[in-house]
Amino acid sequence: MKKLIICAICAICGFTTANAQAKFGHVNTQEIIQAMPEYTAAKTEIDKLQEQYEADLKSMQDELQKKAEAFDKEQETLPENIKQRRQTELQEMYQKIQQSYQDNQQALQKASQEKMQAITAKVLDAIKAIGQTGQFVIINEVNSGIPYISTTLSTDVTAQVKAKLGLK
Repeated sequence: MKKLIICAICAICGFTTANAQAKFGHVNTQEIIQAMPEYTAAKTEIDKLQEQYEADLKSMQDELQKKAEAFDKEQETLPENIKQRRQTELQEMYQKIQQSYQDNQQALQKASQEKMQAITAKVLDAIKAIGQTGQFVIINEVNSGIPYISTTLSTDVTAQVKAKLGLK
């Protein structure tokens, strides 16, 4: 029984000593990503794509508005069958605009995810390399939602990751 207690105490002491030597780090990936030229290029591309989609939708809306105004002016003089056909055309144009808007939003989201995925992978690879060479047990993201990260008991490796990526 005494041997079991002594073994348990030795194990706890050994575990505590191992933990005392463990290195912990923290990193701000948002800061790193925003400093990357790939991020700036991706953001510019996405912004241009969004502007193009907005311009296309604006022209579709302008066309719908012109046709609606023309219909409002002449609807009193139109035969019932033509009036119904034009109302249907206006309704179809409106639905097409809504569908285009949804499609554009999905396309923007997909393009943004694809571009950010490559950037994020590059940053994660750099963090892993810093973690391995610096012999860190764990490197936490500062903005991850973890309630508390001690910046005095862990090392900020943001600058090291930036250097690994060739950033200032």
